[in-house]
Amino acid sequence: MALVSFLAKRFCRDIKSSLSFFQALGNGECRSLSSSSSSITPKLQSSLADESKEEKQSEIQTSVAIPLECRFIYPEFLPDPKMEFRNNVREKLERMDMMNRRAQIDIPEFYVGSIMAVTLSKSTCTRKIKNVIDHQGVEVFYEMYNPLIQKIDVLRLEKRLDNELLYLRDALPEYSTFPLDMEPEFLPEGAPVPVNTIKVKLKPFPWLEKWERKELKGVQEYKLPEWNIKGAAKAAKPWEKYDLMLEYRASIPEEEQNEIFTEVYSQLHQLEMTRRKLKRKRTFVKPKKEG
Repeated sequence: MALVSFLAKRFCRDIKSSLSFFQALGNGECRSLSSSSSSITPKLQSSLADESKEEKQSEIQTSVAIPLECRFIYPEFLPDPKMEFRNNVREKLERMDMMNRRAQIDIPEFYVGSIMAVTLSKSTCTRKIKNVIDHQGVEVFYEMYNPLIQKIDVLRLEKRLDNELLYLRDALPEYSTFPLDMEPEFLPEGAPVPVNTIKVKLKPFPWLEKWERKELKGVQEYKLPEWNIKGAAKAAKPWEKYDLMLEYRASIPEEEQNEIFTEVYSQLHQLEMTRRKLKRKRTFVKPKKEG
C-alpha cells in the first residue's frame, strides 16, 4: 500500500509539472502572436481595404436585377450554341469590344420588323436596311458594331409575327416600301413593344425558296400545285417541336445566360439611363415668353 501511494503521488507531481510547462509555452505563443499582429505592414492593410471595396462594388453590381428580356434585347452577347465554335477567352474579349463600342455609339433597342435608318461615315445619306427604291427592292447588310457606322435610328419600334422576314423577297413591293423622309415615331416610356400582325401577300408561284415548308404566321393563304403540297407534307417534321435535346443544343442554358448578363448588364443599364436622359433633353422644348 505504501508503495502504491508513493507511485500515485509521483504520477500526480509529473502531471502538474507537465501542465505548468504547456501553460508557459501557451503564454509565450500568445505574446508572440500579439507582437506579430501589432507589426502588420501598411501594405497588408491597404490590400485588405481594396478587397473590401471590390466586394462592395461586386455587391452593388449584383444588386441590379437582370430583366428576363435581356436575351431578346441584347442577343449578340450570347455565344454561338454550337460547341465546336465555343471559346471562353474569345467570347469574353468580344463582349469587352462590344461594350467599348457601345460607349462610343448609341445602339438602340430594335427587333425583327423594326424600321431603322443607318448613317455611315463614308456618305451623308441615310439608308434603310430593306426598302424599295425606284421600283427596285434593295437589301443592305450592316454589321452592328462596324466602326464606319455613325448613327443608328429606330424610326418605328415594332415586332412581327415571324422571327425571319426573308419571305418579303417574294412578297408584293408595297410591304417593303417606306418613304425616305419618314419621321421617327416615339413610344411612351415603359410602354410594351407593339406587334405588327399584318399578313403579307406573296407573289404567284414559283418562289425563291420553299416557303410552304416553313410554318409562317405573317403570310396570307396561297395556292400551290398539288405536287408541292405533297412534297411539303413529306418534308414536314412535326416532332421537332417536342424534341427537348434539339432545343437544348440550339440554345444557351439559362445559367450561362445569367452569368454572361451579370458581367455586362450593369454597364448596359448605365448606358441605357444616359441615353434616356439625352432623349428627354432632345424632346423637351423650352417655353417662350409671350409679349
